[in-house]
Amino acid sequence: MKYISEFRQHDLARQLARAIAQTVDPDRHYRLMEFCGGHTHAIFRYGVQDLMPPNVEFIHGPGCPVCVLPTGRIDNAIQLAERHEVILCTYADLMRVPATGRNSLLKAKAGGCDIRMVYSTQDVLKIARDNPDRPVVFFAIGFETTTPPTAVAIKQAQAERLANFSVFCNHVLTPAAMLAILDAPQPVSIDAFLGPSHVSTIIGSQAYEPFAEHHAKPIVIAGFEPLDVMQSALMLIRQLNEGRHEVENEYSRAVTRQGNVKAQALMREVFELRPQFEWRGLGLIPDSALKLKPDYADFDAEQRFGLPAIRAADVKGCECPAILRGAKKPQDCKLLGTVCTPENPMGSCMVSSEGACAAYWSYGRLSRRSG
Repeated sequence: MKYISEFRQHDLARQLARAIAQTVDPDRHYRLMEFCGGHTHAIFRYGVQDLMPPNVEFIHGPGCPVCVLPTGRIDNAIQLAERHEVILCTYADLMRVPATGRNSLLKAKAGGCDIRMVYSTQDVLKIARDNPDRPVVFFAIGFETTTPPTAVAIKQAQAERLANFSVFCNHVLTPAAMLAILDAPQPVSIDAFLGPSHVSTIIGSQAYEPFAEHHAKPIVIAGFEPLDVMQSALMLIRQLNEGRHEVENEYSRAVTRQGNVKAQALMREVFELRPQFEWRGLGLIPDSALKLKPDYADFDAEQRFGLPAIRAADVKGCECPAILRGAKKPQDCKLLGTVCTPENPMGSCMVSSEGACAAYWSYGRLSRRSG
């Protein structure tokens, strides 16, 4: 199978839309949170929301690792480049995320800092080999999907004795964020979850089973294509109608119950839990992020350079924090489409290719203001 065209067929989409319309209870409102930013973009790129009955609503969640990174961590990275004169390497999405004082990695680079965009951790290792007299720091971010490659790079650096290589680790964990949303002092009303796709290939569907049971929330792991999202929504609606709260796997062509066991073992070998970590929009969440184990402390940039913990405020008027926890939608933000654009982003949700605000901008949803 090609795994793309099969999941974009118009006739099947219409059939699924009819099935959903026939299945929903007209007296009930269904609030489904798509955790992954890739789902948000699929929903609006292909008009999935327009195919749903009026009482089926998609709530956008914190499933974008660039979006949930707090401003203080961007400030830390800029400090590394400015004060310690390191070669700072990271992925392109992070370059324009606003830091304190409307600064950013891109502006710091324009100011003379050696900040480089990379496609993989192997690119960073090559830069470290080519510049043995300079410290090279990888600004690592991402959920469980991108954590194993970082672990591979650390082990490889240790084996090669690349003393000038280190990692500024910002890897975060998906289930902890889902728990934080539901356990918040003022929780958002959510009936069910579309489980993330790429993350689930690593951690498997079993990682969500205790969560679904404890909070009595159905979860369906969904693929990224429009028919994936529609089929997953239908599966969630059926669970809600029947009073079930189970973990089901629509994305069975890529996700298993056990997940990638080798990748999980690699993560356990190199990383351990942080007691707490700040998420943009969600605050401090216990056991929600990773740091390097003592055996790999020589490659921990936070320890090597003594980085301080920074709590920084977001841009005034930006609703990105509320959007990330599902309390608001992008069209509720007065900055969106006015002073906040992809060329002049006020918040991370407009910067990232997985951000909810970027989806609304890209697919023409700005005119539909809430209320």
